[in-house]
Amino acid sequence: MSKKVVLVTGSSSGFGRLISQALARANHKVYASMRDVNGKNAANAQQIFDLSLAESLDIQPLELDVQSQSSVDQAVNTIIDECGVIDIVVHNAGHMMFGPAEAFTPEQFALQYDVNVLGTQRLNRAALPFMRKRREGYLIWISSSSSAGGTPPYFAPYFAAKAAMDSLAVQYARELSRWGIESTIVVPGAFTKGTNHFAHAGCPEDVERLDEYESGPYGNFREIVKESFAQIVPENAQPDPVADMVVDAVSKPFGDKPFRLHFDPTEDGADLGFAVLDRLRAEMLRRVGLADLLTPRNWAPLCIR
Repeated sequence: MSKKVVLVTGSSSGFGRLISQALARANHKVYASMRDVNGKNAANAQQIFDLSLAESLDIQPLELDVQSQSSVDQAVNTIIDECGVIDIVVHNAGHMMFGPAEAFTPEQFALQYDVNVLGTQRLNRAALPFMRKRREGYLIWISSSSSAGGTPPYFAPYFAAKAAMDSLAVQYARELSRWGIESTIVVPGAFTKGTNHFAHAGCPEDVERLDEYESGPYGNFREIVKESFAQIVPENAQPDPVADMVVDAVSKPFGDKPFRLHFDPTEDGADLGFAVLDRLRAEMLRRVGLADLLTPRNWAPLCIR
């Protein structure tokens, strides 16, 4: 397997950190991006730098704020200046909110979309011109089982944004296949260990609305959801296999990379739900004569490094 240049977003913790480290250990050159590497995430950036020295890995932290087009552009240009190419982009950066949907302001909903959806669009607009020019590249999207599996209440902003991100990933896969760009959507389930989703989850800003729920028929419901949720997650469930799945997908030859991958210890049914959705979408393309969009076109003889 040839060494690839990989950009991973949201690498300060959780899936992003695990994926960055796993790809580096698989002998790829990894840019583990995160925002505020000299401030809030200085310690996380230092840990990645220390890891590169301790294990002689080709991994480095990179400043990238998915909410800023200028930050995204600068990060991509840095990689192009240093390497000449970006082979793989891993769309991982995300943010969760937890509480009754009505208590979140429209601005908070917009923030979820900005991070989880528009962040991927900013990065695609920056990186894809370089991939399309070469007629090769690989997008990996870290989605969520919530988009097609069983879901608990009180995660409405996050689940809605991840569903939008998943739909965007599907459309991009079809619109990039003729350019020779491959796509994989990774669908993790819920984890109570190994990620900081719950620890960093945003709360409703409309405290008055939140109090109405807490003092009404949904009293103490947030704690009930957390406890119920934790009961269906196996005690030994760890997110590391998600990173291993990404490494395995990257290692596969052109044309053999999976369109969708699942790892869900809670078995919420997303694998079944997406199997139906993806089949229906594929059948529609075949019906209208666009079946070629289901597989990436091989431009290998014309590819330019």
